[in-house]
Amino acid sequence: MSNSRREFLQSGAALAMGMMGGATVLTTGPGAVAQSALMATAVQTAEIQVPKMKFGGVEISRLLMGCNPFNGGAHFNATYGSLMREWYTAERVSEVMHRANAFGINAMNYTNKGHTPDGWERFTAEGGIMHLIAHDSSDEDPAAVAKRLKPLSLHRQGEIVDVAFRNGTMNTVREWCKRVRDTGVLTGVATHNPAVIALVEEQGWDVDYFAGCVYFRSRNDEEWKKELHGDLMEMPREIYLQSDPARMYKVMRQTPKPCFAFKILAAGRVGDGGIEQAFRTAFSSIKPTDGVFVGMFPIIRDEVKLNAEIVHRILTGA
Repeated sequence: MSNSRREFLQSGAALAMGMMGGATVLTTGPGAVAQSALMATAVQTAEIQVPKMKFGGVEISRLLMGCNPFNGGAHFNATYGSLMREWYTAERVSEVMHRANAFGINAMNYTNKGHTPDGWERFTAEGGIMHLIAHDSSDEDPAAVAKRLKPLSLHRQGEIVDVAFRNGTMNTVREWCKRVRDTGVLTGVATHNPAVIALVEEQGWDVDYFAGCVYFRSRNDEEWKKELHGDLMEMPREIYLQSDPARMYKVMRQTPKPCFAFKILAAGRVGDGGIEQAFRTAFSSIKPTDGVFVGMFPIIRDEVKLNAEIVHRILTGA
């Protein structure tokens, strides 16, 4: 273990410092206590372990790390996104991955953005284990992406897929999936639109799995006006309708292929009192062969521990 990492782990107040620029985010109250405990125990195996599922010949946790907080993808506003990007240094990405490992979380939705690549390299160099369920939005040859990352699986990013579906060019996504198949890596399709999964299944694509946002946040302006009876809200790409999850969960149950549900907490919009229920709804609505991606930003409290405990409680009946 490097001296710098040892010092970080031993500093109980390290997480409470918040932004690297020196401004403290929360130094008193229950949140500060949670922060102080988080990294000091990052590499200790916890008594609570997230249950596993079989995927691609290996056992992975049914709760997987989401990628957006690592990259500043707050899906809320620019200020919150900037806070995430500032806080999540490569060192903190690595430490939070170690913390996830302590609770048996051994897989993540990976994207090659922000400090994630550097944090990932640091984490693996320190002995961390995290299977990559990677998504790709680049124009790079999928074979090159697979060679560089060596992921367990690779899927086309949901925004790109949704645009292709709307434009009638899903053949481009299908050809991309074929190129991934040629690499020997598991291939999948991500989307925010339940109709995409239905179409891919109807056409019998050679894919291994799906990743579905349970909120159809990629509707265009006309689609939102139809849903909102002619009105249009500010930030139309960040509207989260409570009626949406049931639609995505329905198609996930109908396909025999493994699925990963994401944004089950509406990108942080679900209040504290509804978090456990959102997890319960997700796991009661998907198959035993399915998992969830959940982004974690433990700047105020130990979200890794809290989420792991909730999932363990739900899936084991403890």
